[in-house]
Amino acid sequence: MDHGEVLLIGGRAGVGKTTVGWEVSALLRSTAVAHAIIDGDFMGQVHPAPEGDPHRAEITERNLTAVWANFTQRGYRRLIYTNTLSVLPEATGMFERAMGNGVRIIRVLLIASDATAHERLEGRERGSELEHELEGGIRKARLLDQRAPEDTVRVVTDGRLVGDIAREVVAATGWTTIVSS
Repeated sequence: MDHGEVLLIGGRAGVGKTTVGWEVSALLRSTAVAHAIIDGDFMGQVHPAPEGDPHRAEITERNLTAVWANFTQRGYRRLIYTNTLSVLPEATGMFERAMGNGVRIIRVLLIASDATAHERLEGRERGSELEHELEGGIRKARLLDQRAPEDTVRVVTDGRLVGDIAREVVAATGWTTIVSS
């Protein structure tokens, strides 16, 4: 495999991106599929935001480029990347620049109802961010639903086990054959 491949796992806050990403990694490890995993939320967490870059896109891309270069030097060609809006079309350029032209992009949008996301966020958020996450989550869920490209695989997470969701996500990659349990 000459070109890299990236599995983008997107979705609103509380949908299970990080949890599913780690379970996808566990499934791939169990079948000896080499890969790397990045939680995109950490790639641009600087405060205050760089001048002229309120959404931290530049620092995120620079960090992704550097980390991916380290991974490829060690022979990795597959990446799992979790981040809320990563599946949107405008993110494509960042992955092409960071991982090289010809990168294969697989988009998976995790979906949860407002009630499910609210319940999960209440269980997770211990600080001052709950209201912000709830409000932003509703807005971002609508945005993702409207703007995710047609080839995006949509996976509902309400009332499902993480392992079942991860198997569906792995199936979308074609990276391995995972047998259902």
